[in-house]
Amino acid sequence: MTGTGTRVRTGVATHPGAVREANEDSVLVAPGVYAVADGMGGHAAGDVASAIVVRRLEGLADRDCVTPDDVRAELVAANADLLADAAANPERAGMGTTVTGLVTVDAAGTPHWALFNIGDSRVYRLAGGELTQVTIDHSEVGEMLHAGTITEQEASSHPLRHIVTRAVGTDPGPKADLWVFPPSAGERFLICSDGLPLELTNDEIGAILRATDDPQEAADALVDKAVAAGGRDNVSVVVVDSERDPERDSAPDAAPDAPSSDVTAPRARPTT
Repeated sequence: MTGTGTRVRTGVATHPGAVREANEDSVLVAPGVYAVADGMGGHAAGDVASAIVVRRLEGLADRDCVTPDDVRAELVAANADLLADAAANPERAGMGTTVTGLVTVDAAGTPHWALFNIGDSRVYRLAGGELTQVTIDHSEVGEMLHAGTITEQEASSHPLRHIVTRAVGTDPGPKADLWVFPPSAGERFLICSDGLPLELTNDEIGAILRATDDPQEAADALVDKAVAAGGRDNVSVVVVDSERDPERDSAPDAAPDAPSSDVTAPRARPTT
């Protein structure tokens, strides 16, 4: 992130799991754009759906300046891309995908993170040793859990836990959750498909993220442990580290004032 005194390191890993032959996840690690998409549809080309969305988001990396509205616009365009592809290829009718990720954006002239989500893939943030799930699962169980009507233990075995309530590839298109907040040196983000939390608890995920400084080693360890624990679904992770860059800025980070209603703390409710 130019001008923030921070630099970014990343790690990425993906695996079809121990049960499924095909991997319908797609991952994106490009300058300033990091995402995971979990395709749905099986024979109806979930892998195609996730690849279409990732390809659309990749275009953000080629721009000199990206705003939160640009992120929203590309997600809307990705939904249109999926619908058009399904219309042109009837065998793909019904395909869809989740997508979640992190983009470097300009907010009132300063670099910020824009964190977005559609579906039940997740973004976690590790800061000060504390792991927080930033995104809210767009699933029947996720919404019940967020409302407090069921417990974490009940959610893990609930019969509706696989029912997603928002996905790319629907008409009308889904509303994306979007958080915008300033970067902080020392924070670590984990972007993952739901195959990771299907096998590992948040405590287990946090322990692995704290155990290694190298983001690639962390990504590999997370996927390896999820597959070893059962690997019932595809597992994909992207680890993004925001570190102090002494060559750019030796002064401590200062969080800018919120320039608009778009800008929130990482734990706040998202804008839609």
